[in-house]
Amino acid sequence: MSQTVDRALSILPLLAESPADLGRVADHLGVHKSTALRLLRTLHQHGLVHRQSDQRYRLGARLFALAQEAMESLDVREIAHPHLLTLGEQCGHTVHLAVHEDDEVLYIDKVDSRYPVRMYSRIGKPVAITVAAVAKLLLADLTEAERRAIAKRLDYPMYTARSTPNAAAFLKELATVREQGWAADLGGHEESINCVAAPVRGADGRVVAAMSVSAPNVVVTADELLALLPLVRRTADAISDEFSGRNPVKDPV
Repeated sequence: MSQTVDRALSILPLLAESPADLGRVADHLGVHKSTALRLLRTLHQHGLVHRQSDQRYRLGARLFALAQEAMESLDVREIAHPHLLTLGEQCGHTVHLAVHEDDEVLYIDKVDSRYPVRMYSRIGKPVAITVAAVAKLLLADLTEAERRAIAKRLDYPMYTARSTPNAAAFLKELATVREQGWAADLGGHEESINCVAAPVRGADGRVVAAMSVSAPNVVVTADELLALLPLVRRTADAISDEFSGRNPVKDPV
């Protein structure tokens, strides 16, 4: 039975490349056409493949519906949390996870620093959207029209001398973040706090969340924090792989 399931599942990646006829499916599986036909009929009954008028098979609409339902049920916080804990243990600084929702960027998870000097942030609190590194990453992934619309309606409070002063500067910063694939806030919200962030991406490559490491400059300098960027990006990539299914956690045997 496990061999039958394995063969049936092996058909799906083949059809994802392009529609295939019965002979090509049989050759791909290394089985007789009658065996391939039985498998295709079963998949067809469940809506996972569809038989075209030219007698070739393609992926069925039900498969895409299932994929969408699965994506909507995923909790990025649940997946990310163990990775955030590990990163916090490795670097010792405050780690955040944030998402973009209803024109706000919100922290949805936090791992506190092990140092006495800590950040006064909390889960559920909106970030300073014009300066926060996580906000830059999430907004940079929007379309150009969406970025311009948001930039136009935002206020630009000057928290510090390094804060983003206006919409033009904000759009320029988002373009840089979009190109380089990471973001930083070096004293833009608080003079004494620096932050580096990396994106968490879904299966379609879009940014679904952003994670960051923040620290006061009495603990580490901005340059020392920036040196952690490769570690931050590797952590974000690991979360992305697990969230998108590219590297799922294996069940214990």
